[in-house]
Order: sequence, then C-alpha cells, then structure tokens
Amino acid sequence: RSPLVQRGSALRPVGCRIEEEQQRRAEKGRRNELCRLKRRPASTMDGYAFVFGGGVAGPKRRSPLVQRGLARHGRVVRMVSAAPAEVASQEKENFANFVMNTYGRYDVTLTRGRGVYLYDDKDKEYLDFVSGIATCALGHASPILNEAVAKQMDRLHHVSNLFYIPEQGALAKWLVEHSPADKVFFCNSGAEANEAAIKLARKYSATKRKIADGVILTASQSFHGRTMATVTATGQTKYQKDFSPLVPGFDYVQYNDEQSLEQAFQKYGDRIIAVMLEACQGEGGVKPGKQSFFTRARQLCDETGALLIMDEVQVGVGRTGKLWGFEKLGIEPDVFTLAKGLGGGVPIGAMLCKEKANVFQPGDHASTFGGNPLSCAAGLAIVNTIGKPSFLKNVEARADQLRNKLLSLSNEHSNVIVDVRGWGLLQGVELNPECDLVSSDFVRLSTANGLLLVPAGPTVVRFVPPLIITEQEMTKALGIFEKVLNTLLEEK
Repeated sequence: RSPLVQRGSALRPVGCRIEEEQQRRAEKGRRNELCRLKRRPASTMDGYAFVFGGGVAGPKRRSPLVQRGLARHGRVVRMVSAAPAEVASQEKENFANFVMNTYGRYDVTLTRGRGVYLYDDKDKEYLDFVSGIATCALGHASPILNEAVAKQMDRLHHVSNLFYIPEQGALAKWLVEHSPADKVFFCNSGAEANEAAIKLARKYSATKRKIADGVILTASQSFHGRTMATVTATGQTKYQKDFSPLVPGFDYVQYNDEQSLEQAFQKYGDRIIAVMLEACQGEGGVKPGKQSFFTRARQLCDETGALLIMDEVQVGVGRTGKLWGFEKLGIEPDVFTLAKGLGGGVPIGAMLCKEKANVFQPGDHASTFGGNPLSCAAGLAIVNTIGKPSFLKNVEARADQLRNKLLSLSNEHSNVIVDVRGWGLLQGVELNPECDLVSSDFVRLSTANGLLLVPAGPTVVRFVPPLIITEQEMTKALGIFEKVLNTLLEEK
C-alpha cells in the first residue's frame, strides 16, 4: 500500500515512482562512495569542493552523509565547483603519489566522450584517432554498447565459469559461425589470449606430436603482450630488457621474409610446434603482412604438423574492413586470438581454434573473469553491429578516404613522408628519419590542435579512429593533420 512519495504526499504513477526510486538509490550510492573516499581539506573529488557551514571541512571532521541538503551532524552543506587548476593539480598529485610509473602519459586529462570525440577537464574537444589503441570500435558513449551493458548489469554481471553462462555461449556461437574456428576460450585481454594460444600449442605438441622441447616461431618487431611468455614471444628487445631469464622455447624470423622462415624450419625441423604471427604488425610500425609470406607459413605448418597462430588482437573484429585480418591474406589459421575491439572498451579477450587443436581439458586453463555475462553482453553488442555488411562498407569507404589523403600528402611532401601503409582504419605514416621530425612531434602538435594520434615507434604516426567515423569527421581530422604537417615544416 505504501506509496513512494517525493517531497510530499502526492502519489506518482507507478512508472514515475520506479524511476524516482532508481534515481534515489543512485544518488544515495554516489553519496556513500564520496563519503567512503579519503577526505582532505577542500576535497576535489569529481570536480567539487564540499564546504560545511562557514568553513571548509577539515581532515578530522566526521563523514558528512548528506540527505536533502542536511549533514548528519546538522550543518548545512553546499557543493561548489572547484577551480579547474585545483582539480588538475590534485589529479596529477594522485598519480605521482599512488600510481605506478608504468606509462609515459600525455599532459591531457580526459573526462568524457561522445562518438568519435573526447573532452578533457577543461572541456576541450578532441577527435579521437587512438580509440584506446584500436579498442573503442563504436566510439564513446555508444548507445548500442551502453544499452547492452546497462541491461546486463541490471540482470547479472558476473558468475563463475563453474556454471553455464548464456551470453558466453551466444558469443562463442557467433564467433564460430563467422570464422574458421570450432571452439572458443574467453579471457580478459590480448596478452591473456596469446598466453592461452601458447599453452594450447604446447599441450597440442605434447599430446598429439609427443614433442617435449618444442619451439614457437614469432616475427621480429612483433608485439604479443607483456606477460612473461608473451613478452618473450614479442620480437622486440626493448620490451624484454631487464626481464631475464625469458621463457625458453621461442625464436624469431624476419617478418614478410620467406627465406628467413624457411631457414628456421630447416634449423629446428620437427621441433617447431607453432608459428605465431600478426596479420598486420601494429606496434612494430603498422606493417601489413605479405600474402606470399603467409601462404608459405601455412604450407610449412601443414608439412610439419605445426600450428599456425594468428594474433588478431589489434586488427580483428572489423578494423581492416574485413571481420578478420587473415581474410586479407587468403589463409586460415589453426588458432587465432582476439581482444581490443571485441568488447569496444569492455575488457574481453578470446582464443579460438579449429577442432584439431581443441586439446584443453578441465583444469588445463581457466580465467576468473573471462567470458562473464557482462563482457560477453558487450561482445555480442559489438559483433552484431560490426558484422553487418553495411557497417563494414563504411569502414572500407572511410579507410579509402583516409589513405588517399595521406598518400596525397606523401606525394606533396615526399622528403618528409616516405610511406603510407596499413589496412582499413589502421594506417601508419612513416617519416623520413633524416627530416629531423619524429612521430612524437606530430602527436604533440596534433593534440594541441584537437586531434589525438598515437606513435608506432619513433618514425611512424598511427591513425586508429573508431569504426563509426563519418566522412565529415574524417575530413575534419585530416584537415588538422595537414595543418600540423605544414606548421612543423615551417618550424624546421
């Protein structure tokens, strides 16, 4: 009988009462969270300072649980906006004091996003051509992703893999039906997906081929992750420095070099248990694979019984204009890995394999969070959107627009831009190492002009926009890049 009453006795319709109750609970949860956080004088949590009575709350004052404008202790509370400089200073102080120094961060604090745009704490607008490093496929605050995640959070967000999870089964079904794979293992990231693929290759070779000292071949300048096994698989010594001893059982070949690959097979023979390659190297400088190289890799694996593993973490799920990067190469892998774009920013990874490599048994591999209802609901929203032919056609059209303009700038400034390469909406501009400009120069000035870019090494500027980008947004971004290029040339 008891009606939900808001500030009076007037009854609201049932729908209004439900909405009001949800808002009330959300506000209460926010207040409780604010009170839980460590309090400081003139606290700048979420950009606000809490002022009590005639003065600022001191660090010794009890937590003021605010309800309808009154503090628990009977003192009126007012919320005032903190000065932006004060907020920024506090944020940087928090990072300096409490966050491990594992990233070289740009001097930008991003606070919200919408579509292909991001906004900083001063409300400056940026076109996002980083996409969380090829992750935010549907951009920011996507209505499609928001609705899927909100609905799933309201229903069930996590349970153990000891139970059946309908969303996990549905996402696995979609992935299998739209790829050469037969089975899927879910995890949380690209490194974990590649780690699972490495373990699968070793289990396969031990049980099917009876090889105890197998070797996995990867490519120089590759990038497969930062766990101990995947950083060993990564063919770049700068990522491996100071982490010895590395995991044994890996060796490297030159990317896109068939002779180097053949020599490795001659050296190790039947000890080679897998070849692990990126269809297009991202961190290694945006280098697309050559079809002849991958065709030869497929042949050698077939001849020896080794598994061909494709790392699709950066290029998979529509980034190239195809669902999978290996479609560009005319081959099918035995195993491939996904992450980044699969969740659109919600953490998820996946390792997929053909039935012949499906050797994992209960207890061989596992993940606490992998494949939980929330991440798989996000994944389903992503693939059901990107998998539409009309969506991929737009990716291809915008990719042509991006590439054609970059090629035009390369022809106009051939002394500065020596190459434009990539697939789809993963494109790289290679700079002439003798021109006294490096990729960070372009990133710095582009950021100042409202365009976020990311390096792929010291001489490559990477363009990785959300897959939803429009023709007008692409034109605007390319106009900024051209302006930046001309400015840097004038400053030389």
